[in-house]
Amino acid sequence: MATARGLKEILTKKPTDVIILSSLRTPVTRAFKGGFRNAHDHELLSHVLKATLEANPNLPPEKIEDVAVGVVLAELGGSKAARMAQLHAGYHDRTALHTVNRACSSGLAAVTTIAHAITVGSIDVGIGAGMESMTRNYGSRAIPVNLWDELRNSPRKEAKDCIMPMGETSENVAKRYGVSREDQDAFAVESHRKASQAQKDGLFDKEIIPVKVQQHDLEDKEKTGPTKEVIVDKDDGIRHNASLEQMAKLKPAFGKDGFSTAGNSSQISDGAAATLMMRRSTANELGLTSSIIGKWVGTQVVGCLPDEMGVGPAIAIPKLLEYTGISTEDVGIWEINEAFASQALYCVRKLGIDETKVNPKGGAIALGHPLGMTGTRQLATLMPELERQGKDLGVVSMCIGTGMGMAGLFARE
Repeated sequence: MATARGLKEILTKKPTDVIILSSLRTPVTRAFKGGFRNAHDHELLSHVLKATLEANPNLPPEKIEDVAVGVVLAELGGSKAARMAQLHAGYHDRTALHTVNRACSSGLAAVTTIAHAITVGSIDVGIGAGMESMTRNYGSRAIPVNLWDELRNSPRKEAKDCIMPMGETSENVAKRYGVSREDQDAFAVESHRKASQAQKDGLFDKEIIPVKVQQHDLEDKEKTGPTKEVIVDKDDGIRHNASLEQMAKLKPAFGKDGFSTAGNSSQISDGAAATLMMRRSTANELGLTSSIIGKWVGTQVVGCLPDEMGVGPAIAIPKLLEYTGISTEDVGIWEINEAFASQALYCVRKLGIDETKVNPKGGAIALGHPLGMTGTRQLATLMPELERQGKDLGVVSMCIGTGMGMAGLFARE
């Protein structure tokens, strides 16, 4: 592991810094019923990649050397659709692209992949992105069907636990670490309350790009009727009137004695996001210094038991803090993905984090969790909030299906 850097060094501007010029996202909409119910994952990606070019008009497109796209349930498989979307958005044919799949952390993994490439000097400019249409691709594509028989019958429990339904892992965390149903419901209500207030106050406006899509009527199940053109410009999963009374009425989703419900778990959703990064010296050469909004500092990833995968941030974050040489108190804002209230609440408590610094604009319970997009969505949400609050450092972290945690540290310019 590299030598710890510490707060002073992190905040010092260096020519080798991996800086951020923009971090944008589409709205996040409910799968099957929301604004992007008829949109493709790569359609959303193309919109946000085009918006990235438009937000950086002084950067020649040919200067962008590589694009990494986090996606879990890729349309067409592999990187075909993403590459098509990139070229359609107006990128130079010499700009490379690849997709990244590290389950729920794919977006952060894509950002990190580009940051690493800039750090070692293989590229100067790149984009870390994420996309997901859970409307189109969730279900059978998310759950393995054809497995090697030896895996199904493996004597090692951890191997078989990798395909345990995520809801069951949530229940394991709640029961093993004493996270009550009442606390989970209260956490979920607070996520919706914060997101609702943030949306009403226009706090998402800097990060969201409006997207024009064609929609079938919700009643048109076969999608054979006419479509209408609509502009989607707001997250549509927020329950503005969420209450403890409503949450308490919901039945457990993963067993009659369970605590996780549709209300205190993340929503399945659709969306895309993109972050433009380059070396600081390159920004200086191109005259883009005034456009810098922040920088990537470092990322760490670590494994944990698959049957309690939700504890991942509680393991990855300490590793990140050690790696970067800072303390919990140095971090102004924490974007910790709310896959389930059980695991998010456990991680916050385990780490001793001030809850007022966690997901100040709400999290995935209110906004949704489009798997490949989430890490880049969290970053797009973090950067303007660091500016608004005048905080220096923010952390993006999430648990990862199959048993992992990932965490990245970012600094405001």
